Amino acid sequence: MDSIFQIYTQFLGYFPANLHPLISFLLAILLVYGIIKVLQKEFVYIIVLVVLLPASLPILKNIWESVVNIINFLLAKK
Repeated sequence: MDSIFQIYTQFLGYFPANLHPLISFLLAILLVYGIIKVLQKEFVYIIVLVVLLPASLPILKNIWESVVNIINFLLAKK
């Protein structure tokens, strides 16, 4: 997770400081949009995965928590 934050910080270094909140907001929107598109396309497979492999629930929860942490980091005021 720290490597993602380091890459993000490096990415923000390419832009002026006054644009950082806007870029963070746009990246958060793009991340949510991408997740929605994947879920729309692969939703049946996720249901099958949960039904056929109950052990996948903790993995999916961990992925969800990571995504939420990334979005919170992107939208955090600095």
